[in-house]
Amino acid sequence: MANAEKQDRGMLRVDVDECKGCGLCVEACPPKAISLSEGLNHYGYRTATYAGTGCTGCGICFMVCPEPGRLWF
Repeated sequence: MANAEKQDRGMLRVDVDECKGCGLCVEACPPKAISLSEGLNHYGYRTATYAGTGCTGCGICFMVCPEPGRLWF
């Protein structure tokens, strides 16, 4: 039997223009699919970045974000 690749249950999107780079979502993400970017947004913050895979769709990142609406699925 072929090894089927597991699909993500979520697709995280970050509003990089509004992210303050607090890192709470990075710490809270169970599969560690979020990190802080190397580049800076227009406020001068390193923003949250989705790795592109690994999201389970749990929504914890959304719940811990102090700026509601900056993260969505």
